[in-house]
Amino acid sequence: MIDTALLDMLTLNAQRDEVQQLVVGAVVHFDGKVLLLQRPTDDFMGGLWELPSGKVDPGETVDQALIREIKEETGLDITGVRGYLGEFDYQSGSGKKSRQFNFAVDVADPNPIQLTEHDAYTWITEQEDPPVSDAVREVLALYHQQWTSPR
Repeated sequence: MIDTALLDMLTLNAQRDEVQQLVVGAVVHFDGKVLLLQRPTDDFMGGLWELPSGKVDPGETVDQALIREIKEETGLDITGVRGYLGEFDYQSGSGKKSRQFNFAVDVADPNPIQLTEHDAYTWITEQEDPPVSDAVREVLALYHQQWTSPR
């Protein structure tokens, strides 16, 4: 699904940088809109809107985690990965140095969304300015530049 050489490079770079937790994030797009999830208000960074994302489990590859996390958090099935949208580092709620790898993904059907870990979801257009972190804003800008801008 994702080029093995890219996955190997990302993982090796994270090890070199002493990243303690790998995380995957997805720009789920459908019909010109992108899916965002709202973190629970009583959680780390509560109330913030974010990409569907989650930790890579021990023994799991980045692409396996991407498929699993999107299914767990939204109920959606990924049908393909369009490309890599970069990464960002942050300190998790438990204090771990974390690196989130972000990918543009396609889904078979955007409905129904089945939330398990978030308070709400929304589909946004390129013109909307959602309350997301600067890191997520950069990922969305790169997505729009690569896949929605006229060539």
